[in-house]
Amino acid sequence: MLIVLMIVLIGVLSDMLGIAATAANETPFHSMASEKVYGAKNSIRIVRNADKFATFCNDVIGDIAGVISGTASTLVVFQLATSLANGQAGTYQFTISIIFTSVVAALTVGGKAMGKAVAVRASTELVLFAGKLTTFIEENLRIRVLPSHKQKK
Repeated sequence: MLIVLMIVLIGVLSDMLGIAATAANETPFHSMASEKVYGAKNSIRIVRNADKFATFCNDVIGDIAGVISGTASTLVVFQLATSLANGQAGTYQFTISIIFTSVVAALTVGGKAMGKAVAVRASTELVLFAGKLTTFIEENLRIRVLPSHKQKK
């Protein structure tokens, strides 16, 4: 159950990051970059590529998390029903299925709804967090996460 809740949380957080990228203003990140704030340069790249970043976060990660959490919920329901059943698997399975699926759906929909409001209000902080995270990945794992900030001629 904890794994399912973590997957739902990943979906909600990625949705928040996508919304924050589209709502953020580039200006504060320029002053942060001039002060050498860690992740500020990547934050500028996120805001400049907000459409691509939001599509990846909202549509790719968010939708994949939704599908995986639904599938994992089904597995949890079967496992719980089997362990509680003692010959009455059908009765328990239906009840557990309804309750657990409702909880996961409510957390997903409610979390994304509340997350959007938070993302719009705290867009600068969330984009800076994403900038720090992508900077860390690019520096330590040597994986290019964002498009190059160098202009093509």
